[in-house]
Amino acid sequence: MIYDNIKPGTFLERLNRFTAYIEIEGQVEKCHVKNTGRCWELLNYGAPVLVQEIDSPQRKTSYDLIAVYKGERLVNVDSSAPNRVFEEWLSQGGIFKNTTLIRPEKRFGVSRFDFYVEGDGRRGFVEVKGVTLEDKGVARFPDAPTQRGIKHLKDLMLCLQAGFEAYVVFIVQMKDVLYLEPNWDTHPEFGKVLCQAAELGVHVLALDCQVTENSITAGDPVTVVLDKK
Repeated sequence: MIYDNIKPGTFLERLNRFTAYIEIEGQVEKCHVKNTGRCWELLNYGAPVLVQEIDSPQRKTSYDLIAVYKGERLVNVDSSAPNRVFEEWLSQGGIFKNTTLIRPEKRFGVSRFDFYVEGDGRRGFVEVKGVTLEDKGVARFPDAPTQRGIKHLKDLMLCLQAGFEAYVVFIVQMKDVLYLEPNWDTHPEFGKVLCQAAELGVHVLALDCQVTENSITAGDPVTVVLDKK
C-alpha cells in the first residue's frame, strides 16, 4: 500500500476521536485522525508524525494522520490500512497457495465479515484487526474495550458450526515486535473470548508490517500468545 503527498509534522493536540492539531511546515493545521482508538502511547505532544495531504473541497480538513514515530519505531495508525495489507498478502498466497476468490464485506446470516475467501478447495470468513499498541516490544489488542470485537469472534464461531473455516488476523502496523497477546488489562473479556474461539478452531494469525514514510506492506508472521500470565 503506497501513499502519495506525504509530509512530516509535529503532533500538538487531539481534539476528539477524529481531529487533531498538527504543526506542518510551520503552520498549525487541523488533521483528520484515521484511527478511533485511544493511541495514548503514540499521540503525545511533540511526537513526529507523517500526514497525507488530500485536496478535496468536500473535506473539512486537508490532511490525514498516517503514521507516528515512537522513538525510532515508525507506527502506521491508518485504520483503513490493515484490510488492504491483508488483501495484498492474501492474494500473494498468504493463506491458500491458490486463492480463487476474495470478496470483501461479505454477509453471513446477520453478520458481515471483512472477507470471504476461497482457495485450494477450501472456503472461509476472515476478520482483520489493526494493532498499534506496543509495550516493551509486545503488541497488544485492543487498546480500548471493544464489544464489537467480541461480537466478531462469536460470529466467527458460528461460521465454524456452518462448516466454514474462520480466521481472525491481527495486522501489527509496525515492525520488530516480540509477540502479540490480548490486552488482558484493558479488556479481559476479549482475551477470554479469543481463547475460546481458538479452542473451537478459529485460526488466530498475526503479521507485522514493513512501514516506511509512504508505504505499509505485510511483513513476517508474529507469534500469538494466548495464555494469560
